[in-house]
Amino acid sequence: MAYQSLTFQGVTTTDQVNKITTALMMLDGVDSAEVGRYGAEVEGRTKRETLIKAVEKLNLGIKVS
Repeated sequence: MAYQSLTFQGVTTTDQVNKITTALMMLDGVDSAEVGRYGAEVEGRTKRETLIKAVEKLNLGIKVS
């Protein structure tokens, strides 16, 4: 399994964390995602670009890297 790390800026609420977690877990190839205010650790076969796009699509006004 591959691990990907994402870094967030601007996540301030539990609701945002929950939305990000749901978006990541819905992606094909994601086996697990641990999400917090400052980033996420994702396990699975999904490309990093796909993970970032999924978070950006939520339009939460946060920066993902």
